[in-house]
Amino acid sequence: MDSAGKEREAVQLMAEAEKRVKGSHSFLRGLFGGNTRVEEACEMYTRAANMFKIAKNWSAAGNAFCQAAKLHMQLQSKHDSATSFVDAGNAYKKADPQEAINCLNAAIDIYTDMGRFTIAAKHHITIAEIYEAELVDIEKAGLDCSSANKCLLKVAAYAAQLEQYQKAIEIYEQVGTNTMDNPLLKYSAKEYFFKAALCHFIVDELNAKLALEKYEEMFPAFTDSRECKLLK
Repeated sequence: MDSAGKEREAVQLMAEAEKRVKGSHSFLRGLFGGNTRVEEACEMYTRAANMFKIAKNWSAAGNAFCQAAKLHMQLQSKHDSATSFVDAGNAYKKADPQEAINCLNAAIDIYTDMGRFTIAAKHHITIAEIYEAELVDIEKAGLDCSSANKCLLKVAAYAAQLEQYQKAIEIYEQVGTNTMDNPLLKYSAKEYFFKAALCHFIVDELNAKLALEKYEEMFPAFTDSRECKLLK
């Protein structure tokens, strides 16, 4: 079957799955096998998602996996729900980075709730990589500095969570330097230097003190800030 055929079949499966879900909500269906219909709908959404993938319709594939994930959660199948959210995220990565991040965050919440911290951390790395890829696109498109900074700060936050402190320090310093000469953004610079210094303190206290002196020299307004006084 060609891509168009697969896509048509996937659309039909989505419609059928939706019917099953609606049918499971009726009172009598709920008493007699409502869950079975939801399980069948889950399977249909997953099959539809895989067909959309073959047809390279990544948004539709992401949406179908997402629907399956929500139904798995309804059935209390946390592991299956998280797996489907990850599949949705991987599909959306090719079409809608923000939706990919939303789905991966949903998976991370489930894995964290289950105590599966290593898997959750792995997906945090994927999110950081998406932000980094998005940052490259922003730079290529020549978009404004604030969009780039927003992406950089997300990467820094994830790097710090994953104990990649050196990477986080470099980014916070870069964004602090980018913003300290901008009249509209300079008040945020002290926060970024503060976060960079905190990461330094986690790694090495002596280096942290040297970094603090460097930030005060670069950005005198930092010296009198609450953040700087707190670090001293």
